[in-house]
Amino acid sequence: MTQGTILIIDDEAQLRKLLARLLTLEGYTVLEAPDARSAHKLLEKSEVHVILSDVKLPDANGVELTRQLKSSHPDTEILVLTAYGNIADGVQAIKNGAFDYLTKGDDNNRILPLVSKAMDKARLQFRVRSLEEKLGGKHDFSQVIGQSPRILEAVNLARKVAATDATVLLLGETGSGKEVFAQAIHRASARSGQPFVAVNCSAFGKEILESELFGHKAGAFTGAVKDKKGFLEEANNGTIFLDEIGEMALDLQAKLLRVLETREFYKVGDSKPLKVNIRILAATNRDLEKEAEKGTFRADLYYRLSAFMIQLPALNERRQDVPLLADHFLAQLAPKNAKRITGMTAAFRQALENHHWRGNIRELRNVIERAVILADGNELDIDVLPLEFTHPENDGPAPLSLADMEKKHITRVLQAVNGNKTRAAEMLQIGLTTLYNKIKEYNIR
Repeated sequence: MTQGTILIIDDEAQLRKLLARLLTLEGYTVLEAPDARSAHKLLEKSEVHVILSDVKLPDANGVELTRQLKSSHPDTEILVLTAYGNIADGVQAIKNGAFDYLTKGDDNNRILPLVSKAMDKARLQFRVRSLEEKLGGKHDFSQVIGQSPRILEAVNLARKVAATDATVLLLGETGSGKEVFAQAIHRASARSGQPFVAVNCSAFGKEILESELFGHKAGAFTGAVKDKKGFLEEANNGTIFLDEIGEMALDLQAKLLRVLETREFYKVGDSKPLKVNIRILAATNRDLEKEAEKGTFRADLYYRLSAFMIQLPALNERRQDVPLLADHFLAQLAPKNAKRITGMTAAFRQALENHHWRGNIRELRNVIERAVILADGNELDIDVLPLEFTHPENDGPAPLSLADMEKKHITRVLQAVNGNKTRAAEMLQIGLTTLYNKIKEYNIR
């Protein structure tokens, strides 16, 4: 019986064949692709648990490809293969959703153990997803957790508009769950079997976003050696979700308006328009009406996007949902981190309910994940909460200085990940270089 399916994406045929042979001997089913386009085709036909992808591919950057693949295949785990000494690519890939990264020629002893860990996590996620589908969770709004009047009102609106092909503008603070709503609308629509492509407009510079969104022709600019599909083309017949649309440059807004009006666009460097059949969902944490009045956002685009708007409440406006969300994240994250945690102490729950959630649902999820990783027993208690959740008296007779608190927290996280600095930097949400500087500054051993 196969141990799971692995896809290797690398244009070096010799290395690809060597890895395939090694992994086949371990009992895995191995698929091979020389480029991103071939990989996408294989992923449409086969259930893949783990992907090993080179950073430099003929038609894509493996770091950005990681973000795309995690958006379209969230249960699949990705290991990125980087060149020697290029730590930055690996760190960015992890931020984009990769399980970990490997340095070519320098991490040979880590390949099999890492693949095994990634496979264990992926197979569990596939089993959970399969159960959700059997229970009907995939095709409704079950991933929107909450019973407060504000969230139920938003769900009711989303259910009604999902059955149509209308453009929807989701409004809400960062971390309030706008992408979860967009995915739910897509899954409940007639396009549910087609691609869902999520694009964070604030993650790209203007020129890069234009190329990524619309694609480009070979020779359109320096480095454009091949034709490239953009996100709009990738989403054809499905849904494209434009997050943080308020960050989009004005000239790109004009091009997007054309897509909304005509369902066609020009690739960068092309003179022939391309037709697409897509539904557009957008989201922002800005007041686009005021931005339009100031001239920093196109008024005509705002009116097209705002035909149907859904306001998502901040977590502080739906506090009765905090326990439900916390339980949901615990049930989701404990198995993924190989922990048998059955609940939370009353003190832990009280601390969550008293906290002011500036980062909304995203912050709550991060807090639960850190707590799960740090916990030693079968219950989450306040000792695994970030320092801002606890009162100063819990740390001794005198309050700790800011530097002492930072050192204590970094040390605790490093211990939790067995000294893996890449993983620690990811959890702390700081750069790897910053972490090394902090370790040196505080003489952490």
